[in-house]
Amino acid sequence: MLETINFLLCGVGGQGTILASDVLVNVGLAAGFQAKQAEVHGMSQRGGSVTSHVRWGKVVYSPLIGAGEANVLLAFEKLEALRSLKSMRLGALALVNLQVIEPLTAISGDQAYPSDETLRKAFAQVTSHVEYINGEEIAGSLGNLKVANVVLLGALSALLESGGQAGVGLTPEAWLKVIAERVPPKHIELNRKAFQAGREAVGKK
Repeated sequence: MLETINFLLCGVGGQGTILASDVLVNVGLAAGFQAKQAEVHGMSQRGGSVTSHVRWGKVVYSPLIGAGEANVLLAFEKLEALRSLKSMRLGALALVNLQVIEPLTAISGDQAYPSDETLRKAFAQVTSHVEYINGEEIAGSLGNLKVANVVLLGALSALLESGGQAGVGLTPEAWLKVIAERVPPKHIELNRKAFQAGREAVGKK
C-alpha cells in the first residue's frame, strides 16, 4: 500500500465526474485515510473539461496533484484521457472510458479527433496497467446512460483490489454505502447494478 494514492479524474461536463470524485474521497475517508479533493477545472454547465484531484493517505496536506504524480487516472472521455497523460506517473493505473465527446474544433474540422489506435499507443508509452471499457454501453444495457459514472467506479474498485491498493475496509459494500448516500433512494438499486456491472467488465465479481 502506497503512503499516498493520487487519483486524477477527467471528463466533460455532464458525465458525472464530480459526483464520482465526491464518492471517491468519501470512500477514502470511510476506509480510515485522510482524504482531500479539489475540482481544478469545472465548466460542467457549459460542457467543458472537468478535472478533479482526489488524494488518500496517512497524512494529506494538499488536495492538488503535481505533474507526473497521479497513481490512478480515471478518464471519462478519450480526448480528456490523452490530455491527462502528462499528469500520470510511469506505470500508473489507468481506467479509460471509450466515450467520444467531440470538441467544437473537431466538429468544425479544424482538428482531428484521436483514433483508438492513437489513444492506445500513447498510453502504452506511459503504462501497461490500463483498462478500456465502454461505460455508456454498459449503462445503456441497464436502461439509464446517467449511471455510466457508477459503472466506472465499480470497475475502478475492482482494479484497485487487483493492484493491491484496496486499503482497509475497501470492500464493494463500502463503496456502495457511500454511493447510496449520494443518489436518490429510488435509484439505489440501479446504481448497485451499475457498480456491479463495472466490476464484472474488468473481470471481478
